[in-house]
Amino acid sequence: MGRESLVDQLISELLDDVVAGRLVPGEPLPAEAELATRFDVNRLTIREAIRKLQAQGIVRTVPGRRSELNPVGRWTDIGAALQVAEEQIGRADSSIQLLQLRRMIETGACALAATRMGPDDLDQMERELEGMRAASVANDVEAFVVHDIAFHDVILDSCGNRFVRTLFDPLQALLKQRRTDTSRVPAVQEHAIEMHNAVLDALRTQDADLAAAAMAAHMDQTERDLIRYVL
Repeated sequence: MGRESLVDQLISELLDDVVAGRLVPGEPLPAEAELATRFDVNRLTIREAIRKLQAQGIVRTVPGRRSELNPVGRWTDIGAALQVAEEQIGRADSSIQLLQLRRMIETGACALAATRMGPDDLDQMERELEGMRAASVANDVEAFVVHDIAFHDVILDSCGNRFVRTLFDPLQALLKQRRTDTSRVPAVQEHAIEMHNAVLDALRTQDADLAAAAMAAHMDQTERDLIRYVL
């Protein structure tokens, strides 16, 4: 296994310790020697993992002492924070909260994109929607999810705000899994296609309010389907 894989595996194990309460915010991490023995790696790998955790805001350097775990609210790695939150509050609540976050980001992004999209962007969204329809007929859940995500990516890329993708991209792995879970249900696919079509129609009007309302309605339908069919 490569060093990078070892580092990521080590970080994953340490996040499991946070979930289990073996690592507590404000307390120092175990000594390098202890971690090296536990995970059967050398100290260089331990140091690389700690540096990565520091860059993600998960741990902080304390002069003269071992690094300490930060409270989850200070973590800058959204994916890691959500991983811990899901274990702490449960999959159902974390799924709903993640969807609420999507609603806050994507509704505003859709409003911005409505006045900034060009014909090529709208044509791309139409192609992704057609891909969703074809994947639904073929019962190809993976392809359905790929086209679903690509549809939304056009909106995020078209809204003209560079920080949107910086905030949203760390969520993509979790969002893909959530979409896959819900999209296994044929009724959910049907609803998704209907709501994506409504969003596209609203964007074609170049009316920001209509576009935001269509995206909000899509998020509402997604939440209803999530509760009814998955949670």
